[in-house]
Amino acid sequence: MPSHENLTAAAPWVGLAASTEDWDAAEPDLLLQLLGEVLWIRAFEEYVLELAGQGLIHGPAHSSVGQEGGAVGSVLPLRSDDYVNGSHRGHHQFLAKAFGHVMPRKSGVLPELNDDVRTVLRRTLAEICGLAEGYCQGRGGSMHLRWREAGAMGTNAIVGGGVPQAAGFAFNQRRAGTDAVTVTYFGDGAVNIGSVVETFNLAAAWRLPICFFIENNQYAVSTSVREATAEPRLSARGLGFNIPSWRVDGMDPLAVNLAMCEALDHMRAGNGPTIVEAEVYRYFHQNGPYPGSAFGYRDRAEEQSWRDRDPIELLRTHVIRRGLATAEDVTAARDEVVAVLREIGDSLLDPVPGGKPGQRQIKAAVWPDPGFVDVGVRGDLGELAGSRYEEADTFAGELGERRFIDVVSDVLARRMETDERIIVLGEDVHRLKGGTNGATKRALELFPDRVLGTPISENAFTGLGGGMALDGRFRPVVEFMYADFMWVAADQLFNQVAKARHMFGGESAVPFVLRSKLAAGTGYGSQHSMDPAGILTTAAGLRVVAPSNPFDYVGLVNTALACADPVVVLEHVDLYASTGVGPVDDLDYRIPVGKAALRREGGDVTVISYLSMVGHCLDALDQVPEVQADLIDLRWLDRASLDWETIERSVRKTNRVLIVEQGAVGTSYGGWLADEIQRRCFDWLDAPVERVTGREAAPSISKVLERAAIARTEEVVTVLRTIAAN
Repeated sequence: MPSHENLTAAAPWVGLAASTEDWDAAEPDLLLQLLGEVLWIRAFEEYVLELAGQGLIHGPAHSSVGQEGGAVGSVLPLRSDDYVNGSHRGHHQFLAKAFGHVMPRKSGVLPELNDDVRTVLRRTLAEICGLAEGYCQGRGGSMHLRWREAGAMGTNAIVGGGVPQAAGFAFNQRRAGTDAVTVTYFGDGAVNIGSVVETFNLAAAWRLPICFFIENNQYAVSTSVREATAEPRLSARGLGFNIPSWRVDGMDPLAVNLAMCEALDHMRAGNGPTIVEAEVYRYFHQNGPYPGSAFGYRDRAEEQSWRDRDPIELLRTHVIRRGLATAEDVTAARDEVVAVLREIGDSLLDPVPGGKPGQRQIKAAVWPDPGFVDVGVRGDLGELAGSRYEEADTFAGELGERRFIDVVSDVLARRMETDERIIVLGEDVHRLKGGTNGATKRALELFPDRVLGTPISENAFTGLGGGMALDGRFRPVVEFMYADFMWVAADQLFNQVAKARHMFGGESAVPFVLRSKLAAGTGYGSQHSMDPAGILTTAAGLRVVAPSNPFDYVGLVNTALACADPVVVLEHVDLYASTGVGPVDDLDYRIPVGKAALRREGGDVTVISYLSMVGHCLDALDQVPEVQADLIDLRWLDRASLDWETIERSVRKTNRVLIVEQGAVGTSYGGWLADEIQRRCFDWLDAPVERVTGREAAPSISKVLERAAIARTEEVVTVLRTIAAN
């Protein structure tokens, strides 16, 4: 017979409830502050719903009515240097954090609705209405609220999308030697999201000071917790990751406050992450001013049972019972904030000319200027002013034959030597004498504590890098072992990192570098061989660079690591073992953003390529000497960084274009580029733009089928001979 042993989790998991004794022992100022802020947030949310009902809010209005107690109870013990982020339902947490940042504590009275608090209310309401005065200048609306100075690092419309970034904030806080912490708020729906679970694991493994605050409001849109998971006590998730967890009644603000204080003690002592699950209830539907019962997925008895436990009434009862304020004081505080909100609204709204009585519209003067639409998609590159730019043919330093992968290793280590903010992270980068290809070899020798091997969880560590960059104290260099893994991390790369600057108002730098390897031709098959350039360059916020030789790699990576925008550095495995001209000891120059290189000159055709295909184009031109071509090595691939001056000058001369790339036609970079060239250069073209690409299918494992799927020298030769014949 087998023996059985009942196992217990290493981490504690507790339910916490506040007793009458706790309410009696609570500091008067704490209870007054809790009540005052909950009153303000409730009034704010009700006013937002009123405006939404009048059609004055474009887009969603995800109110937190019913959930305010959990937000204020958890945020009140935080400092300004502590960070919070959250989900699309985040008005209450944002306001609580902003109030804490601006509001002096006054003893013995309900908090004062002073000018700073009024400004917070005004700017938050303006943002939700999409107005220029908002914290994100109207771009964030209800779902993307950010005020960096207050430690409110951004709410997020992707369920669970902000959680990995919060780990990056926490990483920076700990790495900077502070005892500050990050609290990331998300709901019961997000608990089952992969990036959230990945971040649980990563935060626990690295002992990051992050609190995963689960607002269990019982429904993800209309799906109940019990329908979505077999363990509805969501804080149980912590046991599998050795994370101490608390479960608390979120309708009891004092109980939430007590649980958060215990969690903060744990995190500030350097003991790693925590989970707090607060059971709360949103009184209204996912979006708008109607209860869930109006849509049939809740009944009125359930809704009333939760309303009977309203956090405002609980606080009001205890504050009056203890003689800290009178019923009249509480009513006056409520009336004051309602009046202030209406005053703010009146200043933003005008009557509709010829409309019905009471019908209003947003004042024209408070909208953002339409010309602001694309401002801040990326920065202005002012951070690169004063750079020493070099090209190989004018370089004054010593040049020699260098192996490409050695240059990759050397320049990364050199930048880490001159900039202690740079942190490298990715799978296996800390082992194998420099990762799977040797790219981190020199960095490991010099700075082993800044080369961090991650779990196999691309969404989590990409998002962590994004959070590091948004905070700004450290500069992440994230490595994807293969470019195909961008699909695994697609939310963090495309929805978060690429959009963050623009989404939050256009002013937040995102100094994030992603190195990604292309491996077509190595036998690694369909899921390890793609050329991602055509996909990456659809994301407006990303800059994409593709070095084709050792000299350029040094200059382009130095520029990427100095840039305040997210930059993807593409590297082809074919280049790693190759040699070429590169710097012997000067690794400090840069190559400008938006500057292509002319590798060969001729008048018959303009050949445009990047990465390893530049070498294949040179070989092909040698084999077809009757074609004399301008060969343009793009180097920078994204729309904002393309060197149109060089391209257009060449097309005027040759009147014919051939775009060469290796990867599959379906994800082609050249498809977009050909279209744009034909639009810009139509009058100079004597023939349609021609292209060399791979086939439709991704490369297979079979050596023969893989070769048939990708483009190399032979495919370029074929097209050049056709051009020569015509």
